[in-house]
Amino acid sequence: MTSESQDIVLEMRDVRASYGPFAALRGVSLGVSHAQIVALVGPHGGGKSAALKAICGLLPIDSGEIVFEGERIDGISVEKLVGRGIVYVDERRLIFASMSVMDNLLLGAYSRRRRNGSTAVRDDIETVLKLFPILGERQRQSAGTLSGGEKQMLSIGRAFMSAPRLLLLDCPSLRLAPILVKRVMNVISELRQHGITTLLVEQNVKAVSHIADHGFFMEKGRVVARGSPAELLSRSNGSRLVS
Repeated sequence: MTSESQDIVLEMRDVRASYGPFAALRGVSLGVSHAQIVALVGPHGGGKSAALKAICGLLPIDSGEIVFEGERIDGISVEKLVGRGIVYVDERRLIFASMSVMDNLLLGAYSRRRRNGSTAVRDDIETVLKLFPILGERQRQSAGTLSGGEKQMLSIGRAFMSAPRLLLLDCPSLRLAPILVKRVMNVISELRQHGITTLLVEQNVKAVSHIADHGFFMEKGRVVARGSPAELLSRSNGSRLVS
C-alpha cells in the first residue's frame, strides 16, 4: 500500500444508488485524502448531490461500499455518521430562522458539549467569528434576517461547530454574488488548516479552481473525468460549466 493510499480518508467503491426507479449513481468510485478539498463538478442531474447524500446516509445505496477512515459506513444512521465527524451542509442552507446567529452556532456544538467541554466550544466560536467576521457583527440578530451569503456563512460556521473531520458541502456558491462566492471559497480553503477534509459539489468549475486539490466530473450518475481543476477546465466537458 502506498503512502498516498494510506492517507485516503474517504472512498466510494462502485457505488450504485437510486431514487425510486431513477438510477442516481451508476458505479461511482472515488477517493479523498486527508485535509484535501475535492470538488464534484458537472451538469445538473449528474449525480453530484446524490453522492454526498449517499456518503452522509441520506440516500441508501443499492450496492458497492463507502469507506471512511478505514471502516465501511454505508448503512449506518445519519446520527451515528455525524458522531463520527461526517457533516453535511444542504444547498438549501437550513438554519433556524427564529433563533439568533449565536444560538445557531451553539446548536451546532450541541452533541459535543459533554464530550469536549465548554472551553473547546468557546474556542471554536472564536475561530468561526474570525473566519466570518460578519457573523460576529450579527451574532444577536435573528438568522432569518440574514442575506443569502450570510446564511451560507452561518451554515458553514454551524457545521464547523460540530467538529467535522469530513465536511460535505452541496453547492456552497449557489445564488451568491461573485464577491461572496470568492469569500466563501477562501474560508473553505482555510478549513484545511484545521485538518478538515472537504468534498463539495459545484456546477461551476471556475468557482473552485483556486481552492480544490482535485476534481471529479460527474455526468448521468457516473464519474467521466478526474484531475486537477485546471485539467477539468481544459476539457470540452468542463468548458460548458463555466459561467
